[in-house]
Amino acid sequence: MEIADRTLIALGFDQIRNAIAGRCRTEMGKARALARPFLPGADEVLASYQLIGEARALKHEPLSLPLGGLTDVRTNVDRAHRGALLEPKDLIAITHVLFAFEKTLETLRARRERLPTMLSLAQAMPELEKVATRLDRSFDPSGEISDRASPALRDARDHARGLHRTIKGRLDRMLHDEKFASNLREGYYSVRNDRYVVPVMSSSRSEVPGIVHNASQSGQTLFVEPQDLIGLGNDLAIAQSLVLEEERRVLIELSGDIGRNATAIIRGVDAAAVLDEAEGIARLADELQCTFPELQPSGGTLDLKGLRHPLLVLQGTQVVPNEVTLHDESKALVVSGPNAGGKTVTLTGVGLSALMARAGLPIPVDEGSKMPLFDAVHSSIGDAQSLKEGLSTFSAHVAALRDIVASAKRGSLVLVDEIAADTDPREGAAIAIAVLEDLIQRGALVLVTTHLEELKALAHLDQRFVNARVGFDSRKMAPTFRLQLGQAGASSAIEIARRVGLPDALCARASELAQNAGGALSKALAAAQDEQRRLWEARDAAEKQAREAEALREKLEAEVAALTKKRRDEEAQFRTALKAELEYARTQVRELLEKLEAAQSLKDTKAAAKELAARIDEQTVATKALRPAPAELPLELKVGGKARHKGLDAEVEVLEVDGDHVTVQAGALKMRVKVSELAGSRTARAAAAAPSKPAPKVEEVKAAVLTLAAPKLDVRGERAEEALRQLERFLDRAARDGEAAALVVHGHGTGALKTSVREYLEASPYASSFRPGDSHEGGDGVTVVSLR
Repeated sequence: MEIADRTLIALGFDQIRNAIAGRCRTEMGKARALARPFLPGADEVLASYQLIGEARALKHEPLSLPLGGLTDVRTNVDRAHRGALLEPKDLIAITHVLFAFEKTLETLRARRERLPTMLSLAQAMPELEKVATRLDRSFDPSGEISDRASPALRDARDHARGLHRTIKGRLDRMLHDEKFASNLREGYYSVRNDRYVVPVMSSSRSEVPGIVHNASQSGQTLFVEPQDLIGLGNDLAIAQSLVLEEERRVLIELSGDIGRNATAIIRGVDAAAVLDEAEGIARLADELQCTFPELQPSGGTLDLKGLRHPLLVLQGTQVVPNEVTLHDESKALVVSGPNAGGKTVTLTGVGLSALMARAGLPIPVDEGSKMPLFDAVHSSIGDAQSLKEGLSTFSAHVAALRDIVASAKRGSLVLVDEIAADTDPREGAAIAIAVLEDLIQRGALVLVTTHLEELKALAHLDQRFVNARVGFDSRKMAPTFRLQLGQAGASSAIEIARRVGLPDALCARASELAQNAGGALSKALAAAQDEQRRLWEARDAAEKQAREAEALREKLEAEVAALTKKRRDEEAQFRTALKAELEYARTQVRELLEKLEAAQSLKDTKAAAKELAARIDEQTVATKALRPAPAELPLELKVGGKARHKGLDAEVEVLEVDGDHVTVQAGALKMRVKVSELAGSRTARAAAAAPSKPAPKVEEVKAAVLTLAAPKLDVRGERAEEALRQLERFLDRAARDGEAAALVVHGHGTGALKTSVREYLEASPYASSFRPGDSHEGGDGVTVVSLR
């Protein structure tokens, strides 16, 4: 795509790149966004739209890929590939990347039907679970190499720690020796040059034999390693050197693991960068309310609905959406109207949207918009005056037009702000018309802004030109920033001058001169602008009412959703509490049944049976208390209807309604009460909801089967051998008790304990089969055993 740096700067495309980078969460994604290129053709743009569309769908779940905070490890991975030794911090960063690969693949595989493009990119991420786990086990949260990195390292460190303890123990005994302590400046020990020393007074040097490792600045204190500790100090130095050697060996081994997988890891980081950039674009697209336009061939229809300048939206400016259309034989849009009315904003908004589309980005327009894929964008926007080259503003502008004319061709978009201004209006208009005709002849699509009357009249003489104006509110003396196609606009220079503070007397005189000098075109434009303003105001009022109605609908829907969620949450809490109560009841009943079985006398049996009945009554009451109170019906005051008396908390029948008072009957009691003392009936709702059925006969009422919880063994935290010993005893006891099933709780952990338990069960004479627990039983952290 042909585009000059001057045009990129004038349109602000780098600000779009920066905005995307600011919404990326990784170093790699930010780097890609800052270098976002223009794509070769429509196929690449459509592929980009597909990826960004999926990223937006993921964001709306709402969900983000687990890529946040990843650093660019490609350089260090390449160093490892070349045989370099990586530092712990570098290996830890690579560990985070490898785990992010696994989680990203897991997230996208669960959504493979909806996010196929993102999943296809993520397939480049290697699954190196063993390498990642080895790396993770090798480092502490502090970033130091862990004792778990290797058995040799653990042993070497244990030996060194033992020597430290031995030396410290001896030093403590020396410091408590009065004769020895009398030679010390103070009663403490420290470390100098990795050797344990005590502060000996220089005058007592001969009393404390050993090696002097340092001295105070005054020379009055010598830091001496006592003679009795020199051997241990040497052993400690050797032990510490072995620790360092083993740490280096571990780092070499881990770096080698990374080096052997370097190509795959780098490929995965590249994929992560693409996905992160896509998510950054998705976030920006949602903020700008962007859509994907229908792509048109070079020179095709330009139809932007509801165009909003992206940079103004990013700044938080209230932006007026506009329609910009050029189709069929229309090849040039001539935008006129007041200064500061939005002409240049329209020009740069179209140009920046064209660049965004060519870069594979959605653009800030409404659905159904059409955008050609331009092969080149040329612009002359802003003051091009050059003191260095000795060019005036007009001369520099003409030089820019010369370069544009030389480069423009079919498939080019040309943007010219205030074409041929800053010179004699008549001659400037002639130059402008000649340039525009030549650009159209070359096949370019052109947008220009102007105050020249001759250019405004072109649309009435040549169907290749279309007029558009930015509105001006003559009552408020301010621009409306709304683009109106098919009409030319008055410059409203005098009104703008008055608005910025030019004295009223001068503005009045200018108006008088302008009325005498103005032609029929200027007066017709002013009248048409007032009429158009009234139509726009009516449309704005209708749109406001529609927005308010939509906001009210959304509010009501949100309230309904909140009430529904609250009801579901309450039901879930009730079910959870009820389950806990029932589990507690089962435990109590089991204990009492065991007492019954163990009872030695009739008296003990009766006592246990009585206690069992009491427990059942307690749980019945507790279960009833957990049930939510029945909902009340609205109060319906009609003779024969039902209601509830609040004070008595009793159901009553309505006998008579007399204004604010009602005569009601509760059993044999009749009374006259106020309406405010009554509430809706509860039993009426239950009676209406429950299907009628005959009362059960006495012989049909049977005791329900008492279901008891299966026995459970918890071996979490146990070593495998001890856990299996406990499991064998537990299964033996459960089988002798006649249990049909049992639960073994082993947790998730590393999976080693779970594997040992299930391997044992495969060969166990007690187990006929086993399975992982269901979600309500504890999931895969529990094994359910069916006993023979």
